Amino acid sequence: MKMSFSINQISFGTLARLCGGELYQGALGEVAVRYICTDSREADAETAFVALRGERVDGHDYIAAAIASGCKCIICEHRTLELEQSAATAIVVNDSELALSRLANHYRAYLRCKTVAVTGSVGKTTTKDLIASVLSVRAKVAKTPGNHNSTVGMPLSMLAIPTDSEWSVLEMGMSDFGEIERLSITAEPDIAIITNIGTSHMEMLGSRENICRAKLEILSGLRENGILILSADEPLLQNVGGKSYQTVYVSHSSEKADFYAKNIKVETDRTVFDIVHGDHVARELSIRLLGRHNVYAALYAYAVAFFAGLSEDEIREGLMNYSPDGMRQHIYEMGKITVIEDCYNASPESMIAAVDVLRQYSMRTGKRSVAVLGDMLELGVDSPALHRSVGAYLTKKGIQQLFTVGKGGEQIAVGARQHGMPRAHIVQNANVNALEITAQQLAEKLCDGDVVLFKASRSVGAERIIAYLKDLL
Repeated sequence: MKMSFSINQISFGTLARLCGGELYQGALGEVAVRYICTDSREADAETAFVALRGERVDGHDYIAAAIASGCKCIICEHRTLELEQSAATAIVVNDSELALSRLANHYRAYLRCKTVAVTGSVGKTTTKDLIASVLSVRAKVAKTPGNHNSTVGMPLSMLAIPTDSEWSVLEMGMSDFGEIERLSITAEPDIAIITNIGTSHMEMLGSRENICRAKLEILSGLRENGILILSADEPLLQNVGGKSYQTVYVSHSSEKADFYAKNIKVETDRTVFDIVHGDHVARELSIRLLGRHNVYAALYAYAVAFFAGLSEDEIREGLMNYSPDGMRQHIYEMGKITVIEDCYNASPESMIAAVDVLRQYSMRTGKRSVAVLGDMLELGVDSPALHRSVGAYLTKKGIQQLFTVGKGGEQIAVGARQHGMPRAHIVQNANVNALEITAQQLAEKLCDGDVVLFKASRSVGAERIIAYLKDLL
């Protein structure tokens, strides 16, 4: 991962001071860099290389490769023999990953923009992007690209925030306790959002209650008199509050929430809804996303925009300006079928939401519904049961044909059969390394006009099934 410093360039001495490291000046003297990276293959004469220790790879083993590529500045936890024998400068820190956070936090203090931080089990990226879209109607907004939401990715993204930004919108991901705390302290958000509490990361954290505790670490860096925005529909997030910040709730089922959506209508190309705040009703708002679950993202964006002082017309425009990118609910025609490509990631909650979209689209168009579903990862000991619950749900919703991929996919098939889906309507492929098999199965079974949903955890690479299928249709 490589990012450009938005302040154009930074000297070795300043970099060492901001990282909290000790400078070992090389023979090249005081030189400046324009970029920073964590992959030695991206290192060059204008880029500082950060040697990170990972579970499988130690970046210190690649310092020599970075130097060979012309790198003149290495941020590391100890000097290697190759580094000492080179003319490059070393900045030695106690913890390379923590040094990145310190660097980003110092840069945050230099910026004048307000910051929104978004975390949650599902919907983080859509919520982040919708917020940025709405705020952009009036202000200059920076946001974390893609899903650069880790303890490495988010700090690196912060270093690229333009100095004239008025808002930054940052996504925060996690897999264990302490990670959201570090990210929040680094970002010092003015507004913090927890989209929901799901079952992702059950393998590491063990329970939804523990996941909730980890997400609430976002309060660690929330600025004095900041705003915390939560879902009123999540029992674990009810009655959260403190004297140093304001808690705001959104909902599309409780009229007691500060912002709640009603009259939700899912159409073939958008979702339309009203949002009520106090005595005011914003009518016929819409987003270019399908599904009731995406209205939550719109609620968070509306709430942020309200506190930012935007008018209803500006918010309406910002919501409509947003279009999903990448592999997030991309709906398009491929030959004589309709594809719902939602391959970015998967959890039980997002699987169920995607099945709802498939059902709604199929019902509105009168076309046959087909689901191609694969493994969901990091669910721990509950994984088989959670996969079966997805199969049960799609059967209950009347999905007409199911294709599964992987061992977890086999459990989805079991759940579907147990709840009444005929065996003839289920096609399986246990081998995630042979996705072309699923594509061939689809080519043999699909009918003209079918609506086909593709969804699985990112590592499955379900989009490759679509690529194989395209060549077969």
